[in-house]
Formats: sequence, C-alpha cells, structure tokens
Amino acid sequence: MYDDGDGPPRAAGADDARTRAAEVRVAFEGLLQIRRLTHTGAGDREASPAPWELGRPVRAVALALEAAGITPSAVDTATGQRVATGYRVRAAEAEPGTVTVEWLGPPGSGAAGQEESALTDCARVLDRLGWDALLYRGRARRRFLEVRPPHTGP
Repeated sequence: MYDDGDGPPRAAGADDARTRAAEVRVAFEGLLQIRRLTHTGAGDREASPAPWELGRPVRAVALALEAAGITPSAVDTATGQRVATGYRVRAAEAEPGTVTVEWLGPPGSGAAGQEESALTDCARVLDRLGWDALLYRGRARRRFLEVRPPHTGP
C-alpha cells in the first residue's frame, strides 16, 4: 500500500479519492504506531524512522509523502508515458537504504518549473519525520532529493 509515482493513474471519482485517502491515513497511522512501539531512544517516539521503514525506504518515504497530501506522479501502463505530475520515489543506485525523490510530469506539464518548490515541500515533510532529505541538482540541471536515514554518531 504505497504509491511510488511510477504506477498507473488513480481513478478520478470522488468516492475513489476518499477511499484512497482513508487507506493512506490508516497505513500512515500504522507506520506511526510501529515507530512508537519500536523506539528505544529518548525523545519523541514518532520522530525517527523505525527499523521497518529502514528496511523498506521507498515504501516508507512514498507513504509519508502521500499521507502529507503530496500527489504522486503516474505512468500510463499501456504506453509507458508519464501522465500525471507529482513525486517519484526510487531506490538510490549507489547507496543501499537511500532513496531519491524526483518531481516529474508529462511533457509540457511544467514539472521542471515546479520541482524546486515541490521538492522543498517534500523535504519538509520528510525532515519532520526524521529522515535526512537533501536537495541536489543532477543531470540536465533537474533537481532531486536524496533521502537517507538520520545520521547518528560522530
């Protein structure tokens, strides 16, 4: 139950949207409950990723973003073309446990012009949940977030 932004578009009906929002809310509350039950340090028991999240960072980050009301992108399954503007979460190739978040949309959607503010919003959500989210500029000068577990130690 997560949307990494590479799946098919969601159904457009109001009932479907309410159902999805309820599913995401329940899943996110479950994630917070896992944090409360597995937290071993001092401080806010919901303020850092749980071991479950660290083992599934793409799922955890995508769920956090969708629960915050940030829209995932979508791809037409028949054509492979991107059909909705929003976030996409992928595992980082070079670093296990790290993910990248991109802001993508169909050609002509203006996604490139939205990416800095949209990704800044994504970073705020993830920072509040204890992830380290850093904004970078990559190939073709497109921005992306690198999201990793919180730094611990010296």
